[in-house]
Amino acid sequence: MDPRELEKLLQAVRDGRVTPEDAFERLKALPYEDLGFAKVDHHRALRRGFPEAVFGAGKTPEQIAAIVDVIAARGQNVLVTRTTADVHRQVAASHPTARFHDVARCLTLRAREVEPLPGRIAVCCAGTSDVPVAEEAAVTAGFLGARVDCIFDVGVAGLHRLLDRTATLRAADVVIVAAGMEGALPSVVGGLVDSPVIAVPTSVGYGASFSGLAALLAMLNSCASGVAVVNIDNGFGAGYLASLMLKRLGGAAQRPAAQP
Repeated sequence: MDPRELEKLLQAVRDGRVTPEDAFERLKALPYEDLGFAKVDHHRALRRGFPEAVFGAGKTPEQIAAIVDVIAARGQNVLVTRTTADVHRQVAASHPTARFHDVARCLTLRAREVEPLPGRIAVCCAGTSDVPVAEEAAVTAGFLGARVDCIFDVGVAGLHRLLDRTATLRAADVVIVAAGMEGALPSVVGGLVDSPVIAVPTSVGYGASFSGLAALLAMLNSCASGVAVVNIDNGFGAGYLASLMLKRLGGAAQRPAAQP
């Protein structure tokens, strides 16, 4: 349940279209529902503005399907990350509209329309090997209502490829940059744009890249201002953070000024 849905429910009770008893039935699973193996947080959309996402790695297809069932039953959209086609087949048996994004390894199920977020997000990555992490960021942001422009395979080994897309980068309100190897791309992008840059180190590279650690350290030591860094391969975290930025951007005009 998100803030808009709760407001509609309370208005319906006020207007006599829903009885208090019916409203209680709809609210009694808040703030979470205990499935034994998982406690599904139905209250998260009220606190954060976005519903709970499901991290699929380490969970059985049956567990994921059960979690999806209870989230969808509450009228919430569902995002499952780090999942497989086998999980999608199991979920789709009960929810035929569930979609599997194979490159991003994500599953999405829309139970309701999403209110579009203001602004735009650009997601770029250094090489084709970084695309799965970049796609996870793009799918996450798009699922949450953001408009996303993808700019792939524009690493520093051929900088002209990036410079050809400078206009798209500068039009974005937030830029997500995924890179492995030496992790230099976020610093370059950070020097070209006036928007926040979210850097995502990927576990792409030869031995001394240490499965993304070299890129992580390089990004943390970026000489460009305005670059923040999420964990290695965490495309979801980058897409979620960028969407939160846009959501706050849209709500700024509606919030009362802070009192001194």
